[in-house]
Amino acid sequence: MSGPARPPFGRGVDHGVNHGAGQPGPDLPVYVISVAAELTGLHPQTLRAYDRLGLVRPGRSGGGGRRYSWRDIEQLREVAELTAAGIGLEGVRRILELESEVAMLRDRLARLEEEQVMRQALRDYAAADPHSTVSKPTLPGPTVPNLPVLRPARHAVAVWRRRLD
Repeated sequence: MSGPARPPFGRGVDHGVNHGAGQPGPDLPVYVISVAAELTGLHPQTLRAYDRLGLVRPGRSGGGGRRYSWRDIEQLREVAELTAAGIGLEGVRRILELESEVAMLRDRLARLEEEQVMRQALRDYAAADPHSTVSKPTLPGPTVPNLPVLRPARHAVAVWRRRLD
């Protein structure tokens, strides 16, 4: 179970970019069920059952055959490891869902931390340069460039009457 963070349950965002000389990306479904079974040490019927239960979501070929990505192979290996440790399939499903949620939350946290660093840098820049075009916010939140102040328009009503000439 240790190792790099797993992408969200099922598929990640990298859909088949080559990552080396002749190697498909980790999410490109290229392995037929017999190859996936050999790589994982599981029986093809077990792979079909895991697909039906939603523990892995392989791609499909034009004819409907299952095609597994390298990430699917890794997930199948983890399922095999967890079941060998005595965890039931529902427990395995929950573990995979929680791992996916943790990975998504870590990604979100990283993005929010990056935003916070950028906002702080803008605040520091605005505080250091009195001629800055960056406004100094009074409330916590994003720093925005100075924009012209829009004054509320005077409310006027124009009444159009049809001429009876």
